[in-house]
Amino acid sequence: MTTPENLSSMGAVTNLTSLGPVDTDLDRAVQAADAAAQVARVAVRELTELADLERVVALYARIWGRDTNPPMTLELLRAFTKAGNYVGGAFEGTELVGACVGFFHAPAEDALHSHIAGVAPETAGRSVGFALKLHQRAWALLRGISEIAWTFDPLVSRNAYFNLVKLAAEPVEYLPNFYGAMADSINGLDDSDRLLVRWRLRDPAVVAACSGGGVSAVISEELAAGAAVALGVSDTGTPVPGRLDAQTSLVAVPHDIAALRLRDPALAQQWRSAVREALSALVADGARVTGFDRDGWYVVRRTR
Repeated sequence: MTTPENLSSMGAVTNLTSLGPVDTDLDRAVQAADAAAQVARVAVRELTELADLERVVALYARIWGRDTNPPMTLELLRAFTKAGNYVGGAFEGTELVGACVGFFHAPAEDALHSHIAGVAPETAGRSVGFALKLHQRAWALLRGISEIAWTFDPLVSRNAYFNLVKLAAEPVEYLPNFYGAMADSINGLDDSDRLLVRWRLRDPAVVAACSGGGVSAVISEELAAGAAVALGVSDTGTPVPGRLDAQTSLVAVPHDIAALRLRDPALAQQWRSAVREALSALVADGARVTGFDRDGWYVVRRTR
């Protein structure tokens, strides 16, 4: 049974009864969040104090290389927290090493939009981002929210693996140049295409993933079962369009798009166009992204 004492890592919850009855999913969500934080060697909590919010602004400015125009302002974070939205932070000792910000959808949608999340580069490989997302999930369930949505750059292989495999979020829409020009150290001058995903917090696949049971696609198995390459990669690293009419299609992305943007911006933009064309055409024809292989392939299936 969840008690206020073992909810201390969740931050602001002190009167559990005001948030409705405790259920098994909530218990498991809190336990999974606590376990993830321990593995990442961080303490994750909700942030509301001005000094902590200033740290979030500074951390995001450093991650995105936008000191003069940070991705989030202190004023906006302050307004978000006052209105009851989500700002969570991961701490290593007293140092903020990760943060995640979300705001509520329209009331009828019963969802939170997770707008931005980032971790300090020096903590890469420690699953700090996983700990943040699991804290956000438990926080949302405590408030009766059943779904979290967010966008990510479909060219970023590690983010695709994290979102689709580690978290079991479901892609639902391809959004070309969603934010317009961003011109920061991560996005460069490329168009800001995004995949919108929905994280259905009580879905069995999500529950399993949050306990470490995310399932990656295996491309060799997909090919053996008849999948076709809709977008491949040449020996020189360029995108190679394939066929788009298979029941199961495979769409490749570069191994490290951030490095490619620095080394060869023109080729990075070529990949943007090729992935946009392949995924948009497949989704428009009734297919949906169902998985991701760690080597950099989306699995897209037709359901009819």
